[in-house]
Amino acid sequence: MTILTALFKRKLALFGLIVILGFVILALFAPWLAPYPYAEMHKDGLTDFGSPLPPGAKYWLGTDTLGRDLLSRLIYGAQATLIVAIIANTIACAIGTLVGVTAGYLRGLAGAALMRFTDLMTAFPALLLAILLAAMFNPSLWIVVIVIAMVNWVQVARVTYTETISLAEREFITAERSLGAGAGRILFRHLLPHLIPTITVYATLGIATTSLTEATLSFLGIGVQPPTPSWGNMVNENQTYFEAAPWLVFFPSACIGILALSFNLIGDALRDLLDPTLRGRH
Repeated sequence: MTILTALFKRKLALFGLIVILGFVILALFAPWLAPYPYAEMHKDGLTDFGSPLPPGAKYWLGTDTLGRDLLSRLIYGAQATLIVAIIANTIACAIGTLVGVTAGYLRGLAGAALMRFTDLMTAFPALLLAILLAAMFNPSLWIVVIVIAMVNWVQVARVTYTETISLAEREFITAERSLGAGAGRILFRHLLPHLIPTITVYATLGIATTSLTEATLSFLGIGVQPPTPSWGNMVNENQTYFEAAPWLVFFPSACIGILALSFNLIGDALRDLLDPTLRGRH
C-alpha cells in the first residue's frame, strides 16, 4: 500500500489534500479563474456613500475599500501565500537537515558548535526574530521567503540531529565504516534515506507554520507588500472595517486558517503512517 493510497483512506487527510489541491489550482490558474484583475478598481465597486459592497450577484465575495473585487484578490493572494510557504519551508528543511545530519554524524567540536548555534537560534522567539529581520530589509515577497526560512530551520535541525545520532550507532553504519565507506557515502546513501520519513512529516507540518508566519508578517505590514495581494496584507488593509464590512477580514482569515489546517491534517496522517510506533493506532 503506497502512502498516497493510505492517505486517501483517511477522511481528514483526504479533505486536506482536496483543499490544498484546490488552492494550488487557484494559484496556478489565477489569471483565468479570477473574475477581474486583482488591482482593478471598479466604478460600481462602492456604494453611494463610498463603502465596500457586500457579497452579491456581481461581486460574489463583495468588494474592498477601493472597490476591488475581493474574490479576485483572494485567488491571486493564494499565489503569494503558497510561494512563500512552500519555498521558505523547503529552504528551512534543507538547512535544518544539513545542520542536524552533519552535527549528528560528526559530533565532537564541530557537532557541538553547530548545535550550540542551533540552541542560540532557538532561544530567540521565531516571530520576533522574523519581524526584526524583515524590518531590517526592504520587505518583498522574496525577502519574506528568506526571512521565514532563516527562523524556521531549527526544529528540523534538532529532530534530524537526534535521529542521526541514533542511526549512526546502528550495525549497518558500523559495517559501512569497517568496509572503508567515506562520510559522504554514509551520509547520502545510508543516513538520509532513513531520515526521509521524519523530514517529510516536518516539511508538511512546517508549511502550515510558514504560511501563518507569512500572514502574520504581512498583517504587520512587513511581509508581502501591496499592491501584490496576500491574505495577510488583505486582513491588514481592511481591519479597520471589521464591523462595517466583516467579509473583508473574514474571507482572507478563513483562507489562512483552512490552508494551515489542511497541511496539519496531512502532516498528522503522514506521521501516523510513517512512524512505526504509531501505526495501527487509528
